Amino acid sequence: MAYILVVDDESKIRHILKIMLELKGHQVDQAGDGAEALKMLEERAYDLVISDIRMPGIDGLALLDSIRGMDIPCPVIFITAYATVDSAVDAMKRGAVDYITKPFEEERIILTVEKAVGISRILAENQMLRDELERQVGDMELVCVSEAMKKLLAMAGKVARKPDTIVLITGESGAGKEVIARYIHRNSPRSDRRFVAVNCAAITSSLVESVLFGHEKGAFTGADRQKKGFFEYADGGTLFLDEVGDLPLEAQAKLLRVLQDKVVQRVGGNRCIDVDLRVICATNRELLPLVNEGRFRADLYYRINVFPLHVPPLRERKEAVIPLAEHFIRKFRDRHQDGPLITQGAKRILMAHSWPGNVRELANTMERAVILAGKVPVTAEDLSFLGNASPVREVEGSWKLPEGGISLEGLERDLIRQALEMTAGNQSAAARLLGLSRSKFRTRVKQLENYR
Repeated sequence: MAYILVVDDESKIRHILKIMLELKGHQVDQAGDGAEALKMLEERAYDLVISDIRMPGIDGLALLDSIRGMDIPCPVIFITAYATVDSAVDAMKRGAVDYITKPFEEERIILTVEKAVGISRILAENQMLRDELERQVGDMELVCVSEAMKKLLAMAGKVARKPDTIVLITGESGAGKEVIARYIHRNSPRSDRRFVAVNCAAITSSLVESVLFGHEKGAFTGADRQKKGFFEYADGGTLFLDEVGDLPLEAQAKLLRVLQDKVVQRVGGNRCIDVDLRVICATNRELLPLVNEGRFRADLYYRINVFPLHVPPLRERKEAVIPLAEHFIRKFRDRHQDGPLITQGAKRILMAHSWPGNVRELANTMERAVILAGKVPVTAEDLSFLGNASPVREVEGSWKLPEGGISLEGLERDLIRQALEMTAGNQSAAARLLGLSRSKFRTRVKQLENYR
């Protein structure tokens, strides 16, 4: 069975096609002109459009151009009484899959429709493959080595399976809130639909309602046409509202109604439009103090705080710094390169940095370091631009042996102590920093204790 939209200004033709196709098990909707068809295409996904070419207003060719412009993967068949070679060639060049003339035979219609439905299914399968590839590539951005992040992803995976549950993600700027939101979407039953991200802080207060909920033509100065809001655009998928704490109070009231009733009302309109989507909110601000100050609605806070997730800052998961840095080095290099990615001196600088900008700052830092390093491993000198980093010179050459020689055990003990200090006492991270397995690290610590 396929969902088919028949577009023709002659009601008799529409009725005949509807009977033919429904007898074959298809579900058929009708539109009397191109404008009506576009509205229906915005509200529902069709497997096939069968359209007349010559119609008043928006004709068939203009309708085809609009479908392509809206990026709708829907084949179009033209059917017309005005068959000319020029119009057929023009239609096929614009992307039509076939062309039938009136009067038409039922067998020809059925065969053409079956072929076009097959094309539609291929397009749908290709989209699924692209989405799967996107999910696999997207998961590569999640370098998860810290216990805190493992627990966070486990919680995110659980809520991902509940496609309607509202999620509130908190954390500092750059910590990875949107990465977690996309992870939830990719692992949810809504993963085959859109993920729409909106930065609420970047929308002016005068336009926020229009951007989120849409507007009707003439609703305000400059509204020269009807426009969907992000809620309608994300219908069926996931809407990510970043920095939700920056929404003005009036928009908060409308948002609360949408979350409760699952309907939106465009600015300047009085029609309620049903929406089916998951909403994920995020903020880098504490919302409860805003509630106490009257700057954030209490009822909205409790409505969005259904399933809270907190992304810890990078300084609280220092064991992730080096694996993340190596991940970004691989990402920003022009091509694969064997050998070490980063020197020990560079690792010490990365571990000593406080990372106030979190993972985003680390990504930017490694991109710059990769450019400076070229094809060689990233060194301490390549990271000397970090604010709190004291340059560590990594040069070969002769050095003077201090009087009395060097205590190997003392030197090793100092290195282990420094590694533990850099990793806030985390032995696994300290072992990784020194290039040792955790078991070898613990064994060496015990041996050195015996030397005291």
